[in-house]
Amino acid sequence: MTDPLVLVVDDEKNLRDFVRHNLEARGYQVKTAGNGLEALSLINTHAFDLIILDLMMPNMDGLETTRRIRQNSLVPILVLSALGEEADKISALSLGADDYITKPFGVGELLARIRAILRRTSWEETPVKKTQKLISRSGVVMDVERRSVAVNDQPVSLTSHEFALLYHLMRDAGKVLLHRDLLQRVWGPEYSDEVEYVRVYISRLRRKLERDPSSPKILLTEHGVGYRFASG
Repeated sequence: MTDPLVLVVDDEKNLRDFVRHNLEARGYQVKTAGNGLEALSLINTHAFDLIILDLMMPNMDGLETTRRIRQNSLVPILVLSALGEEADKISALSLGADDYITKPFGVGELLARIRAILRRTSWEETPVKKTQKLISRSGVVMDVERRSVAVNDQPVSLTSHEFALLYHLMRDAGKVLLHRDLLQRVWGPEYSDEVEYVRVYISRLRRKLERDPSSPKILLTEHGVGYRFASG
């Protein structure tokens, strides 16, 4: 297995060098960019396993860069944000980012987040029952082995996190799954209190699966409790 290839995007050279040095010392391959435009150019010519992306940058900020990446790629994105940028964090997740880390951060925290993202994006390590190869509910068909999803026979592109979340909801269709339960199943025990992650990802799935995301018929909310996939 080749070493993961990571792109680090930040307009602060000291931070880019700090992250690059620590990742390379642990076997990662690393390329860097100083802004979103440089990042998009590199993404067009390299198959990255992960992008670490600052939100506040000149020329093209992290939100716009995330939006453009998601037009053509499902590569995992870890965004970097400063304290007090809570709204930007949620916006980044809504646009397709997989996780975020707040500056300043330590090497241990950064490495833990990276390992968690790469672990979750590997379907072979996602806890699913391999005997359950095909799940069909309410016009949504999931092929577990092929990692494909179709809605009314139309293919839908999902990130690894969206796919894993949808899998658990479809597998237990009709049952209410608690926020904490979904977080632990999809993101891991260290994310058990990050309720906003589930809300944002449910919103993302609704935009892709529901005919009218504002009036969902498939992914239903149990207010204050969790979510369930329609049993019909």
